[in-house]
Amino acid sequence: MKIGNVRLHSEYVLAPMAGFTEVGFRKVCAMSGVGLTTTEMVSAKGLVYGSENTEELLRTVPEESTKAVQLFSNEPAVLADAVQHPDIAKFDIIDINMGCPVPKIVKNGMGSALLREPKLAGELVSSCVKSTTKPVTVKIRIGIDGMQGNIIDFAKLMQDSGASAITVHGRTREQMYAGKANWDIISNIADALDIPVFGNGDIDSAESARLHKEKYGCQGIAIGRGALGNPWIFADLSGTTFDVSPLDVITIHINTLLKYYRPEIVFPAMRKHFSYYIRYKRNSKVLRDRINRATDYNEIMQILTEVFS
Repeated sequence: MKIGNVRLHSEYVLAPMAGFTEVGFRKVCAMSGVGLTTTEMVSAKGLVYGSENTEELLRTVPEESTKAVQLFSNEPAVLADAVQHPDIAKFDIIDINMGCPVPKIVKNGMGSALLREPKLAGELVSSCVKSTTKPVTVKIRIGIDGMQGNIIDFAKLMQDSGASAITVHGRTREQMYAGKANWDIISNIADALDIPVFGNGDIDSAESARLHKEKYGCQGIAIGRGALGNPWIFADLSGTTFDVSPLDVITIHINTLLKYYRPEIVFPAMRKHFSYYIRYKRNSKVLRDRINRATDYNEIMQILTEVFS
């Protein structure tokens, strides 16, 4: 399938997740055959004004053959400047976040708050489209609360403003990550648009990804939490050969991060990933506690070797 002028080798893609889709995890998903990787969300203003933390989020690896950067902003001019930043040149697609439910983002009028501001949301997309030759996509939710409003009109406005694809998370902002994703609304949006629609929410296996794609008529599926601890899901979906053991995957994940960040940053950040990698192991809670108490690389790898031997 294609997003604008960019061809994806698989319609199953990695959904951006703050705190999770850093460069190490994206690498192992890319090795597994994911159709598209996307960074954690990046502040357009931080990028324009040279924030070191922002630039660190833009690390990439050669394995990411097709990759997107996700930006957040509520200022069209700032977003237009951000997409012209030299560090954006290596990405194939620009994604605009209009779905983040985190209070500090919403209170500042960004993320899912933009669902209340369709005119501004359209201006953000059009300003971005005018400032880059790369396809521009949008990530949205189905609404703010139980009264979704006309999310189909909102999605059509994104299309009319120049978006090349839309990813729809099937929860409202009020739901955060609780409850069930509403795939009927995702399906209605897919039916109403001419651009590709990626459904997102509650995909926990390759089988459920295939079933949701077929049943709800989406052109693609964006997998978030279902890929955590399980990058092999993309090999199953894309037909890629990925005969890499869990211990080797974790080692690649860690060592990729260690190329860019100090160990005292990497290991605390990896703890949430370890929880997913070992979640189906016997006594996973005890194992997680041991890993969380470990103080260095060798100790962590010794525990993981015991777990996966």
